[in-house]
Amino acid sequence: MTGDLRLPGLLAHPDWAAVTTLGGPAPDGAGIERVVTVADLHADPGDARAALLTVAVSAPREDWHLDVLLRRAVAAGAAAVLLAGDDPLHPASRLLAGRIGLPVLGAPDALAAALTATRLLQEPDQVVAALVGRTATVCGVPHGGVDDLVADLARTWRRPVWLLDPGGSVVAGADATGSRTPPPVPGAALLEVAFGSGPPDGRLAVAEPEGVPAETAALRAALAVAANSVRQRLAEQRLAVERDARLRTALLAEILQAGDPVPGGLRRRALDAGWSLDGWHAGLRIDVPSSVDVVAAREQVLRAVETARLRAVVVEQGPGWSAWTTFDHQPTAGELQQHATAARRTQWLLRESLPTSTGVGRVHRGAGGLARTLGEAGDAARLAAERTTSGRFVHVDRLGLGALLLAWTRTDTFLPAARSMLEPLQGRPGDLLTTLTAYLDAESSLTETAAVLGVHRNTVATRIERVRHVLGVDLADPDERLALHLACRSVLFHS
Repeated sequence: MTGDLRLPGLLAHPDWAAVTTLGGPAPDGAGIERVVTVADLHADPGDARAALLTVAVSAPREDWHLDVLLRRAVAAGAAAVLLAGDDPLHPASRLLAGRIGLPVLGAPDALAAALTATRLLQEPDQVVAALVGRTATVCGVPHGGVDDLVADLARTWRRPVWLLDPGGSVVAGADATGSRTPPPVPGAALLEVAFGSGPPDGRLAVAEPEGVPAETAALRAALAVAANSVRQRLAEQRLAVERDARLRTALLAEILQAGDPVPGGLRRRALDAGWSLDGWHAGLRIDVPSSVDVVAAREQVLRAVETARLRAVVVEQGPGWSAWTTFDHQPTAGELQQHATAARRTQWLLRESLPTSTGVGRVHRGAGGLARTLGEAGDAARLAAERTTSGRFVHVDRLGLGALLLAWTRTDTFLPAARSMLEPLQGRPGDLLTTLTAYLDAESSLTETAAVLGVHRNTVATRIERVRHVLGVDLADPDERLALHLACRSVLFHS
């Protein structure tokens, strides 16, 4: 490893955080092969080829012996000079360092910085052993989850550490919030090790310092040690999650079978779980293909529910999740609309990563009402699977009228008139017909339409304005809206 130590890598090393560049050219990829330490500015550096020349005793920057030392260091082949103290150079010395091309560094404790460089050059095995030992101590802590372990590793290694899923997205670690890939770290590359037992594997990753071979070797060895602990904690976490999921699923199944009144013991278990069986319930059903691991994907669902501001209990049930929101009073029309919008937004958020179909039931009261609204939501979710134009989302409150309208618009006499009415929209960019249908389905809500189509709200507004211009219609007129809605449904159904 000797000879591969690079000055930029040293400057990025945590033990060199207090070292600053005082003058000379910016440190490039120059290699450091050894460390030469002299007592003061009066010393003769001797043979200092490819060396970091360290001056142990601090001296005034105005001392002309400093310029002499810099000239001697260049003549001796030094790669850089490290001075005691971080006071800036005298302007003349700074100009000299730049002219002779010698990086001049300063550190409050130059000897400590020199010892670090020496250890990295001459004792790489000890560097590896020390980091592996500290890593084993951290991994041996018998409590805490995977997130705690990743945070502890980052503190021990003094480097950013991430847990990546098989797709390479960050699921834990530094700056994980909202980050899909590890952010770039200046002067560092990404060093990864798989911790799974087979593909697809998750990976543990750390920002690998470039130009510090001993540190890189130590991190590689420490990663291998840590990967085993990550694998073990993930397995323990998975067992806990599966146990909790089974308990939730079993409890919900017992409540749905019991109906009203719910036995006292069952009511107590629901209370312990944080569920309220009284009040008014609005059910939600999210269906996914049977290939989806609903236990593992629960966190995604919870994040989507939270982001959509939908206050709901979520329970794994069959190929998907049953969820419900409980109101302590009969909800108003405004509250129900708000709930429906949050449910639709949840579906929109989930479909970015999961093939979901979502149904929403009507509001019903009591434990018996919970079973009824979840049943309605399940029926709606099954219908939603076939409704791509609605974003695979169906609300039971809107289903009855929709079914009637569809039955009428599918007659042979209605279709030609509908096609003639909407013909000006055909072939125009922006898929105006689908946009108009979604807009009318969403009761003229630009935000909800944008969520369904997965485009920006302004894009929907622009398209709807073009529809008004092309068709010459007034979408504020109830009669024209009804006619257009029926026509859209008919044309899309037969297309």
